[in-house]
Amino acid sequence: MGGRQVTEVTWTGKRVTVAGLGVSGIPAARVLRGLGAHVTVVNDGDDERARTQAAELEALGVTVRLGDGATLPEGTELIVTAPGWKPDKPLFLAAAEAGVEIWGDVELAWRLRGPDAAPWLAVTGTNGKTTTVRMLASILEAAGLRTAAVGNIGVSLLDAVLGEEKYDVLAVELSSYQLHWAPSLRAHSAAVLNLAPDHLDWHGSMEAYVADKGRIYEGNQVACVYNVADPATEDLVRAADVEEGCRAIGFTLGAPGPSQFGIVDGILVDRAFVADRQKNAQELAEVSDINPPAPHNIANALAAAALARAFGVEPAAVRDGLRAFRPDAHRIEHVADVAGVAYVDDSKATNTHAAEASLAAYDPIVWIAGGLAKGATFDELVGKSAKRLRGAVLIGADRALIREALARHAPEVPVVDLDRTDTGAMSAAVREAARLARPGDTVLMAPACASMDMFTNYIKRGEAFADAVRELASERD
Repeated sequence: MGGRQVTEVTWTGKRVTVAGLGVSGIPAARVLRGLGAHVTVVNDGDDERARTQAAELEALGVTVRLGDGATLPEGTELIVTAPGWKPDKPLFLAAAEAGVEIWGDVELAWRLRGPDAAPWLAVTGTNGKTTTVRMLASILEAAGLRTAAVGNIGVSLLDAVLGEEKYDVLAVELSSYQLHWAPSLRAHSAAVLNLAPDHLDWHGSMEAYVADKGRIYEGNQVACVYNVADPATEDLVRAADVEEGCRAIGFTLGAPGPSQFGIVDGILVDRAFVADRQKNAQELAEVSDINPPAPHNIANALAAAALARAFGVEPAAVRDGLRAFRPDAHRIEHVADVAGVAYVDDSKATNTHAAEASLAAYDPIVWIAGGLAKGATFDELVGKSAKRLRGAVLIGADRALIREALARHAPEVPVVDLDRTDTGAMSAAVREAARLARPGDTVLMAPACASMDMFTNYIKRGEAFADAVRELASERD
């Protein structure tokens, strides 16, 4: 049992190659150069933006090679990679042959923490990571702790670890990519929210994807939080090598058993961090304190509460933190009510697992879906959601896959297939959805697909939906 020992690194004069410019590569190069390392940045692209970034780094004494991310620079002793670089890149194959270790930005941040560094409460999962981490940070703040939501959420872990501000604890979102390249990470406590096929082109298989997610439990000190409804997450806890005394803590939307968090009569309760958990439970908050109180968001809140309680947070802070939390835009965001119909933007539902959770929160639904499927199939999603559907409006490159699944599993549901990708396509989709909807229905954009066929990202897709809804509302005032 217990975390493995990590050897100290002497950075002065060490030859480090940083793979990739961008939000993680540039800070890593700057930090490493500041530590006295000889830093070379390699980057596949060679465009105007990359050349500007390269000039800024070269002014600091960093060597930059643009348009060549495949060749291992001579004398490299360590690679620090951006998380998105796939493990089968030629650069990494060359590193393996040369016996050169590969770290991600998370591993670098972990290794550079000071002796009094804030412990990490870490979260991963296919869906819900950002919301859970932000809920957790809100709870920790309500408890009076100095904290930040960091990691894959957009705030640089290196900045959090090396900056002047001192934290009591960090709420850390970690992707499967980041975990793959973080071999020595050892969190105070961690949660895997759920597991569903995603990023399989990067990992190579579902088994490899799940194994990388499971790395988050390695060396946990107090709690490994898992999803009772997703047994694969509990399997990862069983397989993890943790500190002596670390406990498995489940969360469930049902009544909790001992060492679990769950729901009793609309109340979030803790049967894990209480005296005599066989008989006792601690009330934490009401379901109505969660915004929005959709089933998957309640599950996120339970996971956040479990991590906070593992850190010793009092029950009142869980309630206050959940009440104060406001979800990010484009995550089951209510845009407006028009003619008795609710319009909800869940553009962040970029895969079938996320869309299934979103569809489970409403009934009846006119569903706007489609985009880039990324190899996904839709039969299971449509089969589970068919009874909730009033109609469907399909957009995007791979909409035929959803249309065919609807024909197989929900043939009675009217479908509008929009064969257009111009800037007015979303407005047309909203108008078609309004035509199908009746008062009391929800028009839900939960695309189950990526956005890049028609939009820059899911944010732009969500903004287009919200703009179209507001346009519709102004016409019907």
